[in-house]
Amino acid sequence: MENLTTFKDKLFLVLKGIGMGAANKVPGVSGGVVAFVAGFYEEFIQSLQKVNGTAVKLLFKGEFKLFYQYINGHFLSLLFLGMIISYFSISKLLDYLITHYHLYVWSVFFGMIIGSIYYISKDFKDWKTTTYIALIIGTAIGVSISFLDPATQNDNLLFVFFCGIISVSGMTLPGFSGSFILILLGNYVLLLVDSVNALYDTVSDILVGDFSFTANIERIRMLKVLAVFTLGSVVGLVTFSHVLNYILKHYKSVTLASIIGFIIGSLGVVWPFKQTIYKMSTNNTFILDSKGHKIVENYHRYLPELNTQTYLAIFYTIMGIAIVLALEIYGNKTSQSHA
Repeated sequence: MENLTTFKDKLFLVLKGIGMGAANKVPGVSGGVVAFVAGFYEEFIQSLQKVNGTAVKLLFKGEFKLFYQYINGHFLSLLFLGMIISYFSISKLLDYLITHYHLYVWSVFFGMIIGSIYYISKDFKDWKTTTYIALIIGTAIGVSISFLDPATQNDNLLFVFFCGIISVSGMTLPGFSGSFILILLGNYVLLLVDSVNALYDTVSDILVGDFSFTANIERIRMLKVLAVFTLGSVVGLVTFSHVLNYILKHYKSVTLASIIGFIIGSLGVVWPFKQTIYKMSTNNTFILDSKGHKIVENYHRYLPELNTQTYLAIFYTIMGIAIVLALEIYGNKTSQSHA
């Protein structure tokens, strides 16, 4: 259990939430990996699993304090606070960095995934036929997902709800990138860029006393999309947590081996040396979605030539590995100080 007795402990948990939120926004990177490496994955899943019938009864009875304690509310509220902060700040910085320093940002992510594989697998000792099979299956699924072709954008609210359920899987299943799945479903820009920007603009308007946005049909549509997507995410988060909590209790070794496989498979998604391939019409012009954005068809991955840019990318990959190892050292020191 996370020790939340001091301000420092609470601050670090918010920072971990910021890390999870930023990771969830980036295609190919899983927020669950951050939870796993930072050492609070099982508590996160178990806390979400507490959102059940008992919790609902406490809520409807007005037993708010008991409800908060029952679901480990202090832990979850600080973690989700970090994710919300990340969504409207760190994620915007990441968008900028990916746009202008694409290769180096993906190199850091690639290094972090390598570091995560080391971190998770170093203490795993239960290798046998079933866990090896689980590792192979997890890796195969992770690799195959990275080579799927993205669909076109779809703002049907039922489909958006489904996207919410699927996208949140990256928070509960390390190595499974929810944002990359949104790219494959064709709704990454709609749900993680356009709708979030609509909320950001709406909040800004309200703060300055401007309510003219209520007449903006497109803005209202985007807010509806975001609301349905958020509802789907909440349903998915609670549902996946119940399933994973059961699986971790009864099939922990096989589950961990599968997770290691997922993360190994995701290396193909975050391979830094790649070019985005956009859908083209027969007359060689870009096909645009309803918002005027170019539609991603897939990614062309290649082996780089050895030059200054490549050496810098290798340096940033090593930096990514170092970040994960530093988190491990911090986690070990924290657990020792609380022992």
